[in-house]
Amino acid sequence: MSEQNLFGSKLHILNVGTPLFQKEIARQQVPCLHVDWKPAAGGDPVLIDALDRLLEDPEVDEANRIAAEKIKNAHPVLVDIDQAIRVIPGMTAKTILHAGPPVAYKDMCGPMRGAIMGALMYEGLAATPEEADALAASGEITFSPCHEHHAVGPMAGIISPSMPVHVVKNVTDGNCSYATVNEGLGKVLRFGANSPEVLDRLRYIQNEFMPVLKQVIALAGGVDLKNLIAQALNMGDECHNRNKAATALLIRDLLPCFLDDSIDQAAAKKALAFMRGNEHYFLNLSMPACKSMLEAAHGVPKSTVVTVMARNGVEFGIKVSGMPADMWFTGPAQMVEGLMFPGFDETDAAPDLGDSAITETTGIGGFAMAAAPSIVQFVGGSVSDALAYSTQMYDITTSENPSYSLPPLDFRGAATGIDIRKVLASGILPVINTGMAHKEAGVGQVGAGIVHPPVLCFEKAVAACAEAYEKA
Repeated sequence: MSEQNLFGSKLHILNVGTPLFQKEIARQQVPCLHVDWKPAAGGDPVLIDALDRLLEDPEVDEANRIAAEKIKNAHPVLVDIDQAIRVIPGMTAKTILHAGPPVAYKDMCGPMRGAIMGALMYEGLAATPEEADALAASGEITFSPCHEHHAVGPMAGIISPSMPVHVVKNVTDGNCSYATVNEGLGKVLRFGANSPEVLDRLRYIQNEFMPVLKQVIALAGGVDLKNLIAQALNMGDECHNRNKAATALLIRDLLPCFLDDSIDQAAAKKALAFMRGNEHYFLNLSMPACKSMLEAAHGVPKSTVVTVMARNGVEFGIKVSGMPADMWFTGPAQMVEGLMFPGFDETDAAPDLGDSAITETTGIGGFAMAAAPSIVQFVGGSVSDALAYSTQMYDITTSENPSYSLPPLDFRGAATGIDIRKVLASGILPVINTGMAHKEAGVGQVGAGIVHPPVLCFEKAVAACAEAYEKA
């Protein structure tokens, strides 16, 4: 076609990259399709080189296939409940576990500091919040991430020695993971509350609830959490911020054992009321279930699959399968965007907090919002947004998990095995739906919404993996 014919015909304009040119063309009332494109790795030549080396390595592809298979083949089962000091590796009488990557007490956010004060009073190591604060700052207490002890905790994620924890075993590989009992909503330790009512509830869980549930689990022969999660995803849950179906299924499965003649019926009735009154109870089972699945996939040489995403209110951290188990890649914790509860606004919220993104790391939670369209009433957005989020996650993952199928996507398996290479190459960040804690200890939850990890985590991980795997 000649230049004369080209400019004499109707133009079909495609704008790629910056929207500035598209806006100028639109001002001239000329149709223009805009493609929101960004160069891989932000255009950084060093990162692009590292990314190219990983993308061109067939051993990395095979390693990721193996890691994804390990995630999909893992089979988490609730096998027990016991005190943390009795079952969690590395726990001592003066150890406190917390959510997210490592952080010093002086640098912790308000909700985490408040929860630690509460835990120290609960343990009898301090009588007042002031005494607890001084003890925490003294250096006598050892603080460590839950993730470095095969455990997970929502929001502040605090686990102290006496606290009861669910014991979840991946029966495929034999590894165990742990999480505390969900306290419910309102004034609770995970949001930094440490009032007498909070401590009394924790003591009830330890002294009355735990002995009953321990008997019930033994009578039931364990609870198949993999199967239960699969059912819940087909009933409108995504098993992070919506656990109504999963909690109901759990109670249904355990009810005959609660009614067994060997169980004190007054204690059983009280325990059932506690579980029934907390539709988020199952969150503290979906989290260790996911943790046990992902730990099975950690340690695959040359894999670039993410096995941890966690936040401590200061930093967001990830771990990668092929790198050492104690190696974190961190960036600043982001602010959650979504719906605020009445009486609060965005200035009240703390930065992103908690280990509950372990659900998204596995492929449920935010990755499975298509299965739970009603979740948008809690975190904001629309049903089409929920569908779009789940669909987009296939672009940054290695595989699909047929065990966790999503009905609105024609029962397509949940996107599984976040690949740091695909994240950096596409510019698409994992989506997480989450609650928002008030920035001050003890106020509680102030909203819920959507958040993404900082891209810096993935940039650091790609650079480190490229260097390490090249030497391997």
